[in-house]
Amino acid sequence: MYAITGVTGKVGGSVAKILLAAGVRVRAVVRDAAKAAPWSALGADIAIASSDDAAAMTKAFEGADGVFLMNPPNFDPQHDFPDSRASAAAFKHAIEQAQPGRVVLLSTIGAHVQEPNLLNNMLIVETALRTSSTPMAFLRAGWFMENAAWDVEPARSGVIPSFLQPLDHAIPMVATVDIARAAADLLREQWNGVRIVELEGPRRYSANDISAAFAAALGHPVRTNAVPRDTWESLFRSQGMRNPLPRIRMVDGFNEGWIDFEGGAAEHRTGPTSLDTVLQRLVAV
Repeated sequence: MYAITGVTGKVGGSVAKILLAAGVRVRAVVRDAAKAAPWSALGADIAIASSDDAAAMTKAFEGADGVFLMNPPNFDPQHDFPDSRASAAAFKHAIEQAQPGRVVLLSTIGAHVQEPNLLNNMLIVETALRTSSTPMAFLRAGWFMENAAWDVEPARSGVIPSFLQPLDHAIPMVATVDIARAAADLLREQWNGVRIVELEGPRRYSANDISAAFAAALGHPVRTNAVPRDTWESLFRSQGMRNPLPRIRMVDGFNEGWIDFEGGAAEHRTGPTSLDTVLQRLVAV
């Protein structure tokens, strides 16, 4: 049996469906009991637990051959990431008490970087789990191709504002379906200790590649405009962010190249899904 957190999201939900389709037992871990019905209908067991509830997570992970673990995203964290620290402590306690067969944590490219930025939230979680006796895999995924969902409407108008700069600077990106496939594969593998698995798509993509893929999907010209760096903070604050600096520094890291894969002893995997395929799906919705 595999316990899957984040099943109401794209990645966690896809991991659970892949495993169910393979004929294995799945325990869907949801925070809200009202969202459990679709998973019960698919034949999954249900556990109710939030990421900061160590006791409930312990119960959810008991008897599991593997756990797929996700830290809830927070793009506007308080100083020093108190939510991630609380989740990390609860995750560690639940894993130590429940002793599942193995854990696959959805982490991120740049989780090893010490420079302050938004991705430090996963550095905090990885650090907390490294000392666990349970076999642990940190699945460090590239920039989600589905982040371009925010660009669909601007693309329909012909101009996409971009924070990824220079516009021809390519970075590692990956489709959520490929993340889910990699996670489902890892859950069914055997290993000891800690593994770091880096995952990106078939090639690296730039902001200009995003506009070109939208142009192909929409059948009309689409261009990209760089959003001036000195306007980011005021823009993010106008959108309701209280602490935009971590997000700004994350984007700086991609743009300047200091957010990338760690390499070294890490395993590196490549998903087959192209950016063009993902953007075609996005515009069809």
